[in-house]
Amino acid sequence: MKLRRDIFSFRNRIVVIVVGIGLGAVSLLYTNNMAKRLKEKEQHDVALWAHAMERVNRDVMGGAMEDPLIADIMSNNNNIPFIITNENLEVINSHLIPEKIIDHPDKLRKQIEKFTEENIPRTVRFWWTNGYHIIFYGKSALLKSLYYFPYIQILVITAFVALGFIAFRSSKHDEQNRVWIGLAKETAHQLGTPTSSLLGWIEYLRSQEVDQAAVDEMNKDLTHLMKIVDRFSKIGSETPLAPANINEVVGESVMYFRKRIPRNVTLDYNGLAIAPVQANINAALFEWVVENLMKNSLDALQGHGAIDVRISSDDKNVMIDVKDTGKGIPKGNWKRIFEPGFTTKTRGWGLGLSLSRRIVEEYHQGKIAVIDSEIGKGTTIRITLKRIFA
Repeated sequence: MKLRRDIFSFRNRIVVIVVGIGLGAVSLLYTNNMAKRLKEKEQHDVALWAHAMERVNRDVMGGAMEDPLIADIMSNNNNIPFIITNENLEVINSHLIPEKIIDHPDKLRKQIEKFTEENIPRTVRFWWTNGYHIIFYGKSALLKSLYYFPYIQILVITAFVALGFIAFRSSKHDEQNRVWIGLAKETAHQLGTPTSSLLGWIEYLRSQEVDQAAVDEMNKDLTHLMKIVDRFSKIGSETPLAPANINEVVGESVMYFRKRIPRNVTLDYNGLAIAPVQANINAALFEWVVENLMKNSLDALQGHGAIDVRISSDDKNVMIDVKDTGKGIPKGNWKRIFEPGFTTKTRGWGLGLSLSRRIVEEYHQGKIAVIDSEIGKGTTIRITLKRIFA
């Protein structure tokens, strides 16, 4: 039933977007048609001016401009800018043209050229002489508005579609987040029973005549498993941060990891040999990030090489670098490796580094990035956190 509602909702969004595009297209066509018709009307009005001037003009020097009929015709069409000149391009009259253009020869010439590009000039000849007037005219403010309006519509439609797409992606993203959060919490819940049972078996083994060193290592693995359960239970929940010694938190992960790597892999760590640095973190989640980085380095080594975990700091930040001598990452993938689903491995879902970035950036307001990588020589990934002082 829910699947059908989701499909229906998806179809509704598509229908809304399609209808919006359709209405926009119809509006564009209608507006262009109106602009075309208005332009034809304005050209007809100017042609009427020219004919009226030819019929009633009786003054070679431009007396027509004072004729009541001509004045009435032009006053009813006073939204069209024009310049009327004689055959020598001397201005006889003008309308809606600034004086600074009329009085400046270069600007006047450019304005006349512009009008000529917009409309074919009209010539008014006088029947009793060889003289004539030329009407140069442009587009009215209304016509210009109609020409610009489609572009405004395109921007509005584009914004409408973009917002619709973002809303759709956001809703799908939120839905996927809820699914993953629910899956993580259910996983934590399901793991609770076997881990509790294993604790009992560990205590039983301690009372038996078995290698207690092996039992201790099993207990460490179980403790680590319980940490993983705790991490999964924290996904999607409010994550409290507290001041912590970064050297010790990272060191615990390194020490646990060191005993579980192949013999041909070395794991170095400088954190226990330098002055402690502090930052506000959630230790359980931050250890997860460090372990993810070391696991990715181990995968890149393919059983042979070195991993170097180093802590450094300045007055504002503490940096944790995880460096390996593995196969390296092409520069084009430096950012992509943190995207959900991206992986170069034959197995896995490509969520480890994506989850690490989310924990560092969203929960801890820090940064995580590849700072150096070279094919065949290795990769260095850095976590940067705000440093605090005790």
